[in-house]
Amino acid sequence: MLEELESEGQRTISSQGLAHQSGVTSAQVRKDLSYFGNFGKRGLGYGVSRLRKEIRLILGLNRRWRVALVGAGNIGSALYSYKEFRRQGFDIVGIFDVSADRVGQRWRELTIRHIDDLKDEAARLKMEIGVIAVPARAAQAVADRLVAAGMRGILNFAHRRIQVPPTVALRTVNISIELESLAFSIKGLHTKLPSEVSPRRSAS
Repeated sequence: MLEELESEGQRTISSQGLAHQSGVTSAQVRKDLSYFGNFGKRGLGYGVSRLRKEIRLILGLNRRWRVALVGAGNIGSALYSYKEFRRQGFDIVGIFDVSADRVGQRWRELTIRHIDDLKDEAARLKMEIGVIAVPARAAQAVADRLVAAGMRGILNFAHRRIQVPPTVALRTVNISIELESLAFSIKGLHTKLPSEVSPRRSAS
């Protein structure tokens, strides 16, 4: 959001403007930002450029992160092609799979390697984040390999829960659940509340 505002040439934004963009109250915006410092000036709002830099610093996005992608199927291919990762500081520097049809293929500047090479490559390339894009049945085994390879964080796209040590950060993206939630929200928008339904007249 802030990057878009900066690219559009907007120099400042009020807490109310941030609240409108974020779907929270302006008081919540001011409270949340106050935990990390004084970024704005009363009556003037927040400097868009400075606020963007400060938030990136808080989120750990002021540096490059080296990423291992495990799974060279459709999801893996889509993730590797997603340019926003690199723009936000996440560089996929290694791709791994077990399929003989995929191992050895070139994806732009990278060669897909067998997952047995993960640990050595992770150490050589100083990878810190692993992305799981494999079938659900293989997800836990891949997570175990990523942990053993020294990953500090794992982003899981497989449709199952996985277990990792408390020292490893884990985020799971379940697209099916998100779509189900969206469908439920859409249904709610078009379903009348009981108070909105006209009472039936009793038969005479």
